[in-house]
Amino acid sequence: MKANFRIKGIYILAFVLGVNSEAQSQNIDSNFKTLESITVISRNIKSNDSSTPYTLSRINEKYIELAEARTTPEALMGASGVFIQKTNHGGGSAFISGLTGNETLILVDGIRMNNSTFRYGPNQYLNTIDVFSIDKIEVAKGIGSVEHGSDAIGGIINLLTKEAQFSQIKKIHFNSEIRLISSGMEQSSRSEINYSDKNFAIIGGASFRNFGDLIGGNGVGKQSPSGYQEKSYDIKAKIKTSEKSSILFASQLLRQNDVPIYHKIILENYKINQVDLQERGMQYLRYKKEFKNNILSELLITGSLQRSIEQRSNQKNNSATYRKEADTVKTIGISAEIISKPFPNWNINTGFDYYQDGVNSIANESNPAWNSIAAKRGLYPDNSVYKNSSLFQIHRIKLNNIQLETGIRYNFLSIQLKDELLGIVNLKPSALVGNLGLNYALSKKQYLYSSVSSGYRAPNIDDLGSLGIVDFRYELPASNLKPEKSIHTELGYKYISRKLNVNVSFFYLSLKDIIARVKLEGQIIDGYTVYTKQNIESAYIKGSEFSVSYEINNHFRFNSNVTYTYGQNLTKKEPMRRIPPLFGQSNIEWSKGKFEVLISHQFAGKQDRLSQGDKDDNRIGKPGTPSWNVFNLMNGYQYKKIKLNLGMLNIFNEKYKTHGSGIYGMGQSFYLSTKINL
Repeated sequence: MKANFRIKGIYILAFVLGVNSEAQSQNIDSNFKTLESITVISRNIKSNDSSTPYTLSRINEKYIELAEARTTPEALMGASGVFIQKTNHGGGSAFISGLTGNETLILVDGIRMNNSTFRYGPNQYLNTIDVFSIDKIEVAKGIGSVEHGSDAIGGIINLLTKEAQFSQIKKIHFNSEIRLISSGMEQSSRSEINYSDKNFAIIGGASFRNFGDLIGGNGVGKQSPSGYQEKSYDIKAKIKTSEKSSILFASQLLRQNDVPIYHKIILENYKINQVDLQERGMQYLRYKKEFKNNILSELLITGSLQRSIEQRSNQKNNSATYRKEADTVKTIGISAEIISKPFPNWNINTGFDYYQDGVNSIANESNPAWNSIAAKRGLYPDNSVYKNSSLFQIHRIKLNNIQLETGIRYNFLSIQLKDELLGIVNLKPSALVGNLGLNYALSKKQYLYSSVSSGYRAPNIDDLGSLGIVDFRYELPASNLKPEKSIHTELGYKYISRKLNVNVSFFYLSLKDIIARVKLEGQIIDGYTVYTKQNIESAYIKGSEFSVSYEINNHFRFNSNVTYTYGQNLTKKEPMRRIPPLFGQSNIEWSKGKFEVLISHQFAGKQDRLSQGDKDDNRIGKPGTPSWNVFNLMNGYQYKKIKLNLGMLNIFNEKYKTHGSGIYGMGQSFYLSTKINL
């Protein structure tokens, strides 16, 4: 009752203050906009939020900065329809349309980040993008297979990194930021330099971060070990080669050291269980040229190189055996795209994508008592090769009050691996998908939209070749897997005006040929129940999403979103695994001149509608996950060239854990950050 009273009181007070101050407002202060009207970049064609036939969300740099998001996953906690699970402090996996892991697709500047070792269920890879390097994050729900290929069953997350723009005069800009959180939970620094002239623009930055052990809410205390260290750099340069053409080069590297898997150590009798090194590197070169031709209006070619390194170590209590594993994935990518505009109201994207993974996986076990080191089979078959090729075409047509989007993609793969249990495996699965979306303008402010999209997820090296302990089970390799398939249907309504934006949507996601872990009865290895994977399940997920933003007056703004998801496994006749509870966020914002204030309320309902797998998962258990409410207060002040942010996180010291997480969220804490712009 007291918590509910506090919640209502804060909302009522903010509204009253906003109404009372409206008469005093003279000019609109647009310095702070949390969730703006979205411009989505899908295969390099821009669309206004009002005309898209899908449900979309965006988080911008301004919100990330004021909200003091510690990591990229935590920045997304404010996005409508996105639920974040954290297995450990160094992780963070986004759920979209009730799905996560290798069933959602992560893009960095439009380039696939998902590789052939992305796991089913939550993973940590979203946290390998430096939050300081991000300009904005775009989330599309239930679509993406036609636009970007495999893995986009739940949707796509496109992380767009900062980019310098050309200028008519030479400009150079430098900024440096330091951020601290109380009790040593974070010490971070970031420095950036930006240069531009009329033909050349470059931005580069470096971040150094130390995360101390996470201190949870009421009664939890310090969760040790959970802290880790991180450093990263990024650079992006753009050259204008002519009035109609440019070349863009980008390079990114992020490295995390000694990331503990907290719940393994606390709940599974491990003395050591950590990621010794998590490293992600990417370089890409993008050529863009515009033509005065309706058939060939624009040409884009992107070549990319990526490398992912994951080194792990573990040792159980009362055991002398120390195991080390190392997986390296090298990815070559190339995309080519032609944009045609045969008529002013008709855009066509035609192109192909090609990605090739080379997977190296090794392991060894040592026993100091016997002074021995033995080479073992890695988590995946060593020297595996995964080739992913696609052809696609996408159409966007404007017909009076109707915006139509439709497309088709054919994806064909070649998977080659040699395993001691499976022998030589050579699979060549393929998939054909399409979509159709309609947006009808009821008036200048109201829009009705609907879409049907087919999707797929091709089996990857993780599905086929995993051998060893994964989560709370022991997994054996599989063979002859085929793609998972989905059909996503959505119906929605938008009201968009200068002061009030409303979006309500309903979706139904049908899934078949789901690659699921199957328990091998009677088999136990190293004390763990044994599983393998098969295409054996069908399921559905349905849900709804509501979001609203309202400018109360020139300085006050309120926005809120809530998402409901319901999933059912038809094969097992039980709930789907890890379905998020009812969740959402509300923000009350105030800005005037040099001052900014944000009060945020993040919440989730109780989730006790569980599958058997949820009940067996020591991160969830039979009781499920309790409901929670977390309030944060953020303040910003600009003094000349210095920006000061300070605030309080988890004001009421709530004890909470997002559903499926292996670690409790941060308790009551204080933060301070200073940013100098020169």
